[in-house]
Amino acid sequence: MTQPAPDPRQPDPRQPVLRQAIVEACREMNRSGLNQGTSGNISVRDDTGGDDTGGDDTGGNDTGGGASGGCGGLLITPSGVPYDRMGAGDIVAMGLDGQVRGPGKPSTEWRFHVDILRQRPEVGAVVHAHPTACTTLAIMGRAIPPVHYMVAICGGRDIRCAPYATFGTEALSRHALAALEGRTACLLAHHGMIALGETLDQAMWRAVEVEALARQYLGCLPFGDPPELSDDEIARVLERMKGYGHAG
Repeated sequence: MTQPAPDPRQPDPRQPVLRQAIVEACREMNRSGLNQGTSGNISVRDDTGGDDTGGDDTGGNDTGGGASGGCGGLLITPSGVPYDRMGAGDIVAMGLDGQVRGPGKPSTEWRFHVDILRQRPEVGAVVHAHPTACTTLAIMGRAIPPVHYMVAICGGRDIRCAPYATFGTEALSRHALAALEGRTACLLAHHGMIALGETLDQAMWRAVEVEALARQYLGCLPFGDPPELSDDEIARVLERMKGYGHAG
């Protein structure tokens, strides 16, 4: 018997779990040193199109997204709420059209979260943070080259650094999308980093690994530019990584 399609107007019973997972991931970012204070933000795809209060899709605030989108959406961290005081009810529901669904004010970086999830259907979660090593390289405008084979967990031979643009702007979102083309992580010049995943666990894992790669690269630089793995070797690594743990 064919099961009826879920009604996008109804609250998703998974949402409390997704919301709490975001809260716990934010706190873990600060505990682990991946982030500090209220900087950084997390979003998770939510394809139900509703919010957990059962409100309609037009009852929230218009954040001016200007994006076309269907009934899909996301859950995102709020603006300016300290992670140690954040609760599941503070997480904000948004549509992929940039509309807020229900109460709360989304992170000021909501735009690149919306744009990434709209344009990258394989992505289920976006983690943005300001970890020290990644941000140091980003201040210098440096990509992370293939100095270690684990660079390949981000989909290619390097982890690019997007040009600078003011936080929360369309320009920053455009730069991030370009740097993420064919990749699952990037640095943001004078800002921080973004890591993507099919799941929140995978995005968090990738963020931790990218910060480790940034530390390793920074550790080499006092001795000069380190040797890099060849394109052929990175291609071999990418092939062997298919189905590899969180990278799969």
